[in-house]
Amino acid sequence: MFTGITQAIGRIAAIEEGEASRRVAIDFPDGFCAGLVQGCSVSVNGACLTVAAPPRGDRAEFDLILPTLVTSTLASCRVGDEVNAERALRDGAEIGGHALSGHVDYQATVEQRKEYGDNLCLRLSVPAGALRYLFAKGYAALDGVSLTIADIDKQAGWIEVWLIPETRRATSLGAKRPGSRLNLEIERDTQVLVDTMREALEDKLAALM
Repeated sequence: MFTGITQAIGRIAAIEEGEASRRVAIDFPDGFCAGLVQGCSVSVNGACLTVAAPPRGDRAEFDLILPTLVTSTLASCRVGDEVNAERALRDGAEIGGHALSGHVDYQATVEQRKEYGDNLCLRLSVPAGALRYLFAKGYAALDGVSLTIADIDKQAGWIEVWLIPETRRATSLGAKRPGSRLNLEIERDTQVLVDTMREALEDKLAALM
């Protein structure tokens, strides 16, 4: 489990292509890999990845299997790209964002970026399937960053999120431009509630027909 609070910005150091898979090596800031061992989980741009080999210094390697490549933006990452990283949540740790599984549901695309002093508003188009789970003042994770949805237009198919100066400093989101694609994870409790209510209503309607 993760919280959506980015702990470090890593950089893709190497990519090794495999058959329907790829292995990526990521360089992290000093200290990020302390205590990290093979088999540990790390959120990389919102995707839960497993450390594939013993880390060497501040570099760790991860295998991307086909479902991850299909669902997330990691299929298009290149050497030199920056990624948001978060270690798995420890018992008793403060949850500053919201509970995340690290399972990417959709991809969102930046439509607009508007600067207001030191703050930044991003408008993103999201797939129709995600809209039923997104609400103004609700939560979403973009590239692993827990954010509040400031505004939404379900008919037009977009959401807006605001980045405060600290979010711009601590994550890679401030560098996103129109056309950039981001990994989107919807809030699980909302998904369960919406799907349960939808199924219950469909069952009742079916019984009346």
